[in-house]
Amino acid sequence: MRRTVKITTTLAATTALALSLTACGGDSKADPKTGAAADASAPLTVAASPVPHADILGYVRDNLAAKAGLKLEVKEFTDYVLPNTATEDGQVDANFFQHKPYLDDFNTKQGTHLVPVTAVHVEPLGLYSKSLDDLKKLGAGSTVALPNDTTNAGRALQLLADNGLITLKDGVAPSAATLADVADGKGLKFKELEAATLPRALGEVDAAVINGNYALEADLKPARDALALEKAEGNPYANLLVVKAGGEKDPRVVKLAKLLNSAEVRAFIEKEYAGSVIPAFGAAG
Repeated sequence: MRRTVKITTTLAATTALALSLTACGGDSKADPKTGAAADASAPLTVAASPVPHADILGYVRDNLAAKAGLKLEVKEFTDYVLPNTATEDGQVDANFFQHKPYLDDFNTKQGTHLVPVTAVHVEPLGLYSKSLDDLKKLGAGSTVALPNDTTNAGRALQLLADNGLITLKDGVAPSAATLADVADGKGLKFKELEAATLPRALGEVDAAVINGNYALEADLKPARDALALEKAEGNPYANLLVVKAGGEKDPRVVKLAKLLNSAEVRAFIEKEYAGSVIPAFGAAG
């Protein structure tokens, strides 16, 4: 059983909660010059998506943190905005849910100052269907749902292109592709939805491209259930431990980064997710 605080949001509540986070400030402040925590013995609070991020952090907290002298707290968020605004505002010390292209896009659009600390794993993006059992059965008139955030939409379109379902215009960067960059949709219809809602939409469309964490939360097994799945080798979408600039020097963050890249965490990921989540330790890019 997870000992975490779960924060479930709706679109209407997002703005209000973001404002309240700004007003509340952080639980533990870091020195803006050194990044060192005012109290290095204080708990490190990390915002995370429930699966697999909070589960991986929970494993670290329950099995590795105490020996490393780290007190770790996990707050679960079910969207892709609040973990970053909470980190920027100091309500949490770090977050763990996103890849570098999404982080870069968020910083640019929101004016935030978030930086990666270390890469941890890849969740291959997959194409799923409740009504079809073969990729070849998708054709003219079929509706495919896609995530509506910039980087994951481009990533989803690249997955479709890699599997011959669409053709993208020449020279389009995978993470930047939009529906306007589809040179030949081959008769497919597209429906853009918030990433978290895609599993629930499977019954309303012929297929949907779903992020790995949301697929796992919906009891889908990417390695088994996906009609098409991103390749892990050379994948630029490794999920990151992220802090506000300066926070990467916090000794608690340094400890957590080391634990997240440990042999124990590698073994946990490989056993727990059986290829649906893949370790991708190292530099965050």
